[in-house]
Amino acid sequence: MERNTMPYPDFDRTKHLLTVADHPKEQVFRWIDRGIELKKMRLEGIEHRPLVGKTLAMIFEKASTRTRVSFEAGMHQLGGHALFLSPKDTQLGRGEPIEDTARVLCRMVDGIMIRTFEQETVERMAAYSSVPVINGLTDFAHPCQILADLMTLKERFGHIDDLVVSWVGDGNNMAHSWIFAAAHLGFTLRLATPEGFEPQAEVMAWGQERNPSILLTRDPLEAVAGAHAVTTDVWASMGQEDEEEERAKIFELYQVDEEVMEHAGSDAVFLHCLPAYRGDEVAAAVIDGPQSLVWDEAENRLHVQKAVLEDLMGGNR
Repeated sequence: MERNTMPYPDFDRTKHLLTVADHPKEQVFRWIDRGIELKKMRLEGIEHRPLVGKTLAMIFEKASTRTRVSFEAGMHQLGGHALFLSPKDTQLGRGEPIEDTARVLCRMVDGIMIRTFEQETVERMAAYSSVPVINGLTDFAHPCQILADLMTLKERFGHIDDLVVSWVGDGNNMAHSWIFAAAHLGFTLRLATPEGFEPQAEVMAWGQERNPSILLTRDPLEAVAGAHAVTTDVWASMGQEDEEEERAKIFELYQVDEEVMEHAGSDAVFLHCLPAYRGDEVAAAVIDGPQSLVWDEAENRLHVQKAVLEDLMGGNR
């Protein structure tokens, strides 16, 4: 008999943040606009503490810099508290079912953020939790990062729904998240990936059914032609370290360099979720150049996640 095979009940996905596709377009825009507002408040020194007395449990089965710092700092700035939990600090590391962990934590904290490998882990956590569960990253989706990316574009262009965004590289969790966002918000998305490294077929089909301007090509220059934003990610994600050498050969023609950016629009910007490897997926002249919004994008993780925390954990109700 297999261990930990509990039933998987239906639950209200809108009470959590598992992917941006689970939320109405209006709510996604509200989070983005609220993130911009909270950023302005922080720059102006306006204190805003709607989560006083509330606690966020942060479970990290994958290492992180931006996710941990942004959530921990964000909870502090909102007046709450964040608890860092790694597998070795919890019974998860000894094989406790995720369902049991969820049912215990939700009686002690007001929200749960989990950064892990399988999307099913986050889904099961949400199914058995009475408090909001936030996906801090899985191999399938990265909703917090895509919200920060969209906020960065909104700051720069003042709008999102009529932009052209280009993805160059692996059809990974960030590619999926861009598809979810484009399908939901209506902007044009062109993805360029090598053969065999496309986004999941089900994700592409779901996205294209809702937004026919989501396109897939093998040619990076075709994907970026006239684009407002060009974005990419590492060629080998966490857990794929043993594939780095092989992937470097396959993705050699998918580096975002100065030539690629020249084919984009005259006002094009460059985005990257970080960490970045100069000389692999992006040239140093691009990520460190004037078109790069990478550092604004990283900072915006803090602000847009505060908007999500404020909303889901009840501080803005």
